[in-house]
Amino acid sequence: MEYLTKSFTKYLVKSTAICALFISSFGFYKARKVIQIDVKTLLNARCVTTFTGGKLVTWTKGIDKDNGYLTMAAADFNNDKDPHALPDNSLFPANQWHPEILLHYSNEDGTQNQTRCIEDSGEFIITVPRHKYSDLYLSLTSSYGTSSLYFELTYTDGVELRNFIVPDWFKDIPEKDPDFSYVVHDMGKWGNSNNLKEKDHHNIDALNIHPNPKRILTAVKLKKSPGGYLVFWAATGVLKS
Repeated sequence: MEYLTKSFTKYLVKSTAICALFISSFGFYKARKVIQIDVKTLLNARCVTTFTGGKLVTWTKGIDKDNGYLTMAAADFNNDKDPHALPDNSLFPANQWHPEILLHYSNEDGTQNQTRCIEDSGEFIITVPRHKYSDLYLSLTSSYGTSSLYFELTYTDGVELRNFIVPDWFKDIPEKDPDFSYVVHDMGKWGNSNNLKEKDHHNIDALNIHPNPKRILTAVKLKKSPGGYLVFWAATGVLKS
């Protein structure tokens, strides 16, 4: 009986600690202002098949050139069994690794661009509202291997350089990775006829580029070197309180 009591107490303490971590993380992001940065002018592709107007609207540019994602409504209409599809609501809730993140696909719109693709090398600039940011998350996928990214963070008082390597979208991220977490994990992928090719193990990653919270950020230039195929989905900032 004493053993059971000790075991139960140990379990209760551990469970309470885990719950407290989730609650404190959620509270952290609720206490600080999270902004979904307007990147619509940067988006030039559709990587997600939607179910719009009672029919499938097929993705136009694949996440790995040959395959894309489906929303859950599209997968259900497609009669896929146990589909690992994107949720129909593209606002992903906060957790202990990242704040709520808004992607740009929607079943309500079958024409809008959802993503920006860089097939080999290229660059673009994300203009952000002028603020001090404690965190800045970019939602990304890399296929055909990793993507090497170089960032120029422009502040009102100068420029800072950062480098990151985005893992292939099939690769799992270590739980304690200081830079990367999942927006979505363990997704299937579908061909250009909306045929399920692989049922699981594909991701959209969130990269925190860690801006300097003491400086006012105005823009971020992303430069990709040759190798790998990159898809940019969204940018989400957490303002310094």
